[in-house]
Amino acid sequence: MPIALITGISGQDGSYLAESLLEDGFEVHGVVRRTSLEIQETKLARIANVLDQLTLHPCSLESQTGLFEIVRTIKPDYLYHLGAQSFVSYGFEGEYATLETNLGSTHALLSAVLKFAPHCRFYFASSSETFGNAESSPQNESTPFNPRTVYGISKLAGFHLSKAFRENKEIHSCAGILYNHESPRRGKEYVTQKIISQAVAIHRGQAKEIRLGNLDAQRDWGHAKDYVSAMRKITESEMPDDFVVASGHTHLVRDFCEKTFSLLDLNFDEFFKADPRFFRSSEKTPLCGDASKIKRLLGWSPTHGLDYIIEEMLDCEMARASNELSR
Repeated sequence: MPIALITGISGQDGSYLAESLLEDGFEVHGVVRRTSLEIQETKLARIANVLDQLTLHPCSLESQTGLFEIVRTIKPDYLYHLGAQSFVSYGFEGEYATLETNLGSTHALLSAVLKFAPHCRFYFASSSETFGNAESSPQNESTPFNPRTVYGISKLAGFHLSKAFRENKEIHSCAGILYNHESPRRGKEYVTQKIISQAVAIHRGQAKEIRLGNLDAQRDWGHAKDYVSAMRKITESEMPDDFVVASGHTHLVRDFCEKTFSLLDLNFDEFFKADPRFFRSSEKTPLCGDASKIKRLLGWSPTHGLDYIIEEMLDCEMARASNELSR
């Protein structure tokens, strides 16, 4: 039975990945913060349905010693490094913590794999934020990186670390440069989930407005399940490499809003209030991914479009709101 270790297992991507690996007969281990084990109802909600099938290891991503010990103990065949300080701040707040968590944990895990599990296939979750203010659109694996946030900078450093260990240490290390991907498990700090939850609140008479930033901002949105499928294809490929994972289509934030509100028979413009706090100063060139390489070499392509994503997220939020009301 192959052994997989997932950092960030309690997040959106980690939870879908854990389910996928369990279905295929993997022994699945996950790294979680110690506090998550103390308040499982909220912190581990996304993996509650498979919790009894997982082995969880309490450890902070800032603890290099702890990460080393986990890898030494279980010697995974696959290591998916999804854990990170993942929310893209609009400023440079918390930059030290972001760099320490994202870069330090990546280096620690790669070093641990090299020392204790050199047979392991290592996957690094990179981000379209590494392209930042890109020179052109769409972006592919040859597009110059130009990050404009500390998060993007940390992910670019992790990407290069992964590549360096592959080329210099000869370990099976690969990366996915993932564009925005959504699902009902998306955190509420992200704009898509904010739109969904606020629209439902307005529909139920619990809110009167929705405050957002630039509605003309463009996003390349996919579904988290599709992108988890891409992660597995990348990691299970015999030749380790790096791939852009994207839908290849951009939509305005306004499009997402109008589609969501129309499904609830609401006029979005009647409730929208522009809020300067949510404008991104670094947003210039649209981030749109060209996933031709992974389609050509690994046969991956997205299966869920934006309409499906919105409808699924909306259905789940409506059900959640109804359940809360009935308690």
